[in-house]
Amino acid sequence: MKTEIIYEDNELLVVHKPAGLATQTAKAGQADTVSELKNYLKSSYLGIIHRLDQPVEGLLVFAKTKKSAAALSLQLKEGALNKQYFAVICGKPMAEQGELVDYLYKDTLKTGRAVAVAPQDISRYPDAKRAVLQYRLLQYAEEADLSLLEIHIDTGRFHQIRVQMSHAGMALLGDAKYAEEAVRKRGEELGIRNVALCAFCISFQHPVKKRKMDFHIKPQGKIFSGTYFEPFISY
Repeated sequence: MKTEIIYEDNELLVVHKPAGLATQTAKAGQADTVSELKNYLKSSYLGIIHRLDQPVEGLLVFAKTKKSAAALSLQLKEGALNKQYFAVICGKPMAEQGELVDYLYKDTLKTGRAVAVAPQDISRYPDAKRAVLQYRLLQYAEEADLSLLEIHIDTGRFHQIRVQMSHAGMALLGDAKYAEEAVRKRGEELGIRNVALCAFCISFQHPVKKRKMDFHIKPQGKIFSGTYFEPFISY
């Protein structure tokens, strides 16, 4: 099983999904985290609370009962289920910390991509949804011209971090879908095959025991475990 179980009890599972493995897929014969966990549990039920893009690694929480799934989904909706991410971009951001607010539209029929809609065009895209994230610079590796950022999202939109960061001129290293050509080439030079994004922290209230649960992981991705940022990442 490619998915690593970090924590398990009667109500839930917390797992580390590796980059390159889909959270859930309808493609026949393709492995995914949900299928792996259902096989592990020998159960047809698994409550999916949230997802990570296939090229992104990180922590996910799943419910083992419908009651816990409802409770965790409510926490996610109300902002009580918190996730934090590490991300790597080329260059150094103009501001060391900031908030990005955009309206995102998912172009499902044509490209399968999410698009940041300009404020003056929102009326043309009634399905566009508000997306908010905060970022801060953790470390700048001057010799490689790369920056390690910590990102927190207030909303959970499709490809949100990747789209908003690209729209702000801070495309993530290794993002073949949303990064411009120069960033894609830089990722290839460094041998980065997946998006340089990791959900390294997740916290929520246990759906039954009501105590706070807090989990951290150390990213496995090459860009995080290399010489540039590993001494800084302590989880």
